[in-house]
Amino acid sequence: QVQLVESGGGLVQAGGSLRLSCAASGRSLNGYGMGWFRQAPGKEREFVAAIPWTTSTYYADSVKGRFTMSRDDAKNTVYLQMNSLKPDDTADYYCAASSNLLRPPDKRLSYDYWGQGTQVAVSS
Repeated sequence: QVQLVESGGGLVQAGGSLRLSCAASGRSLNGYGMGWFRQAPGKEREFVAAIPWTTSTYYADSVKGRFTMSRDDAKNTVYLQMNSLKPDDTADYYCAASSNLLRPPDKRLSYDYWGQGTQVAVSS
């Protein structure tokens, strides 16, 4: 079992930045693909970013160039640096872990473990 806990959310003005963290316990993240998803009120949970392998990173088109995902397996933590935030980025952000690196990294069903989420609100 892998337990994931997100932190770093909050309220920020448009154009600002936030850094989300996802700390894992229970098992080492080494060998797990990691992803970030978000869910806005009344909408489905959507893909944001993923590192399925140690050197490859994937981003949704809506965040490309503004968000950067990274992982530190030594600290068992993944991060999501979010810059140039927009009101449309307002959502609950979730990190997730996948035990099968062959699954598509942008699909919710690819992930076995999920955190409880952290709230991000961007004011205009």
